[in-house]
Amino acid sequence: MVQQMNNAFSFAHGEGDAYWFNGTLMEVKATGQETNGVFSLIEGLLPPGYETPLHVKSKEEDMYYVLEGELTFTVGDKIIQGKAGTFIFVPRHIKHKFKVEGSSPAKVLFMFTPAGVEQFFIEMGVPADNYELPSGPVNFDMDKFMATAQKYGIEVIG
Repeated sequence: MVQQMNNAFSFAHGEGDAYWFNGTLMEVKATGQETNGVFSLIEGLLPPGYETPLHVKSKEEDMYYVLEGELTFTVGDKIIQGKAGTFIFVPRHIKHKFKVEGSSPAKVLFMFTPAGVEQFFIEMGVPADNYELPSGPVNFDMDKFMATAQKYGIEVIG
């Protein structure tokens, strides 16, 4: 049985729980716990050149809204140039990836429905001390990444 949501909530810029994830900053704005599993929302700050591997999610749809910067999205066979104001919808079971273009960081809203995959970023991330990109080298554990991705229904293709 679905519980009724009785509590409105909000997070201003810099108020959500923030995590450094593979050289990025992910600020969690809404989790499944807060939305009764309906959706989750993360604001990502991504450095120039950041690129995700080609992957497929089996449990949720992805939505991206570019706030700042430029990204190139590959969704199935489509190439989408994402500049500020661009919205991208990716149905589950469709391979996709993106790359930050240019010399400036990008800021992107990531929404997932239903919720759940936000826990992947929380589990793989390190609590951030402040709202900025991490400094220094990125310590990345590929074995943990692959195991955690599988746990959340993410198949890494390349």
